[in-house]
Parts: sequence; C-alpha cells; structure tokens
Amino acid sequence: MRTNTAVSRLRGDGRGWTLISIALGWVFVLGGRFLVPAVLPQVKTTFAVGNLGVGIAVTLMWATYAIMQSPAGILIDRLGERRLLTGSLLFTAGSVVILGAAPVFIIFLSGCGVFGLATGLYGPARGTALSRTFPSNDNAAIGATLAAGSVGSAVLPLTAGAVVDELGWRVVIISLVPLLAVTSVFTHRVIANRHTTTPPTASESTSPSQIASIQGLIANGIRALRHRGVALAGTAVALMLFAFQGLSAFYVTYLVSAKQLDQSLAAGMLALLFLGGAITQVTAGAITTRFGERITLTAMTVIGVPALIAVPLVDGIVPLAVVSVLIGSRLGIAPVSNAYIIAVLPDTVTGTAWGTLRSGFFLFGATGSTVVGAMASRELLAESFFLLAGVTAIAAVLYARLPARTVANSDTKGETSAP
Repeated sequence: MRTNTAVSRLRGDGRGWTLISIALGWVFVLGGRFLVPAVLPQVKTTFAVGNLGVGIAVTLMWATYAIMQSPAGILIDRLGERRLLTGSLLFTAGSVVILGAAPVFIIFLSGCGVFGLATGLYGPARGTALSRTFPSNDNAAIGATLAAGSVGSAVLPLTAGAVVDELGWRVVIISLVPLLAVTSVFTHRVIANRHTTTPPTASESTSPSQIASIQGLIANGIRALRHRGVALAGTAVALMLFAFQGLSAFYVTYLVSAKQLDQSLAAGMLALLFLGGAITQVTAGAITTRFGERITLTAMTVIGVPALIAVPLVDGIVPLAVVSVLIGSRLGIAPVSNAYIIAVLPDTVTGTAWGTLRSGFFLFGATGSTVVGAMASRELLAESFFLLAGVTAIAAVLYARLPARTVANSDTKGETSAP
C-alpha cells in the first residue's frame, strides 16, 4: 500500500511525463551498457581476444563513464538537465554505431570509450532532475527510474542472447540506435528547461571575482565530500560497484564455461539478476521510509555476500536462478544511497560535488571487470566470486556506520555555509 501511494504521488502536477522520459532513457542507456557482456563470447571470437582483453574493454567503458561524471555535474549547473539528457542519448547512439561497425579490436575499444563518455552525461543529470522534480519523494522517483533501467538491463541482454547467433552481435548492438534517437526527441520535448547560469565572456572568465567564485565552489565541494556521511556512503558505493562490474562482465561467460549453460539460458540468469534488482529498487523507497537508510542499505548489502559465495558452489537451473535473484537485490542500494548523498550535499555545490563523487566511485568500480578478467585468465574465475563477496562485506560494514540523513544534512549545510 505504501509503495502504491508513493508511486501514485509521482504522477501528480504533470510530473509523470518527466519521470517516464528519464526512466525510458535509462532503460536504453543502462540496458545498452550490458549488451556487451551478454555478447562477449561472440566478440572474443570475432577479434580473437581472451578474457583479459574483453575485461579491459568493459573497464574502459565504465572508466570513461566515470571520468565524465565530474564534467557532467558542472555542466548541469551551466546547461541544465534537458540539454544534457538529450545530448547524452544522441551521443550514445553515435557510439553504438562505432561499436557495431568496428573492423578491428582497437576500434571496438575506442567505441567502448566513446560509449562511456556519452552515457556519462546522463547519470548526474538524471539524479538532479529527479531530485528537483520530486523533492519530497526522491527515493521513490529515483527507485522507479533505476528499476526501469534494471528491466532494460534484463530484457536487452536476454533478447540479445536469444537472437545473437541468428543476427550476429553487430546487428544486435546497432539495433539500439533508433531506440536512442526516438527517446532523445521525446526527452527534449518533455523535460522542462530550468534556469541555468549564463556562461561568462572571455574577459569575465579571468576576472578576480570569477576566479574567487570558482575557488570557493571547489573548496565547498571538497569540504562536503570529506564529511563522514558522504565519505562512508561514497566509499561503500565504490566497493559495491567494483563487485558488480566484476560480476556482471563475466557472469554469462562463467555460466557458459563452468556451468555448461546455453548462452541464451545464461543470459536469462543475468536477466533474473536485474529483475531481482528492479524489485528491490521499486520497493526501496517504502522500506527506507520505515526502517531508515542505514538499516536498509546494510541489509541489502549483506544479502549479497552469501549469494556471491554460492555461485561457484551450486548447480542446476533452479538454484542458479534463486542465487541470481538474490545477487540482484544489491541493486536496491542505488536509489537509497543516491538520494541520501544528493540530499546531504549543499545546494550550492550539488551538481559539482555529486559529479565529482560519481567520477571517483565509478572509476574505482570500473576496475572490477579487469581484476576479474585477469583472474579468469589464470583459471581463477570461480575464486573471483569469493573476492567479490569479501568486497561486498566491507561495504556492509561501512553502511552500518552511516549517520542518519537529518544529522548528515545538518552538518554538511552548516560546514559549507561557514566563511
């Protein structure tokens, strides 16, 4: 009932179309990002590369995504969310063409990098647009959007696994282009163009007052990032991303090679993982309202530890399906932690600080696929799940120490407003 009430509030005052457009864009941005892991066996064959090579490709995609977070956060305050969201979808469509048409592996790697940069524009603008549109219901709005992305991450790779042998991985990837193009037009028409600051002229950009303003913005942003609540949440998110990137990049590969599953069935297990995440993302807002951020985040993280340990130990379709859903529950931390961090950051540096923080934890998280790829090259892919379980356990400890939002909010606002 509470979940239904929260979701119904998202449709009031004409804001429903805003939520739909942002969520739809995230379906194809995030879902498209997991098409590559779903077709890795075919990519490896085409370019004659090993697990380490494709692991680097996935890391590059996420590393460039991470690098773009800080500039995107700054651009939010300069250009507004509508331009960034629309531009991200169009640039992503262009990068997909590079990926699908790559004649050699080095061009494929370049496409991964461009894809990461293009999609990197979407994440920060998505979060701030939802927080500003739904200030009293941000958990539910962000949760619904991330759940939509999880559904896309389930459906698109699942579809790819079913048709890749018939159509080829290049056609599967390029099929995203029209979907991204249409969504960009819809987003541009729906998202409100909020007031943004006017870019300074050449003379103004070098004036002492302008420099002092930029220095103050950076100083306040750094001070906010050092706060205990932001630091704990950000570090925990980084660890969870590391574990998730390592897992998602090679989950299908592991199930095919070690568990002897058909690729379409292995892709189905990855789909179940994201469907499990969608369920927790939709319900995360109601759970957090009742139990608070600390208990919710800790519980969702703890569930992932035994689930990861179980992957190499269980056999059979049903046990693997159950484990996949349990692993996916970790995705429920995203709407809660995102809303928590954005809420406690000072209003004057929200875009800059949020983008910088996202760059940090996504850049660290991107290394997960390379680490797991290196372990796989040494025939240690099964053991990598134990490593990822340990990293998840550390994140759970950090979440257990998280201060309440009201306390963290009061402290960060007070600190950054001080002279």
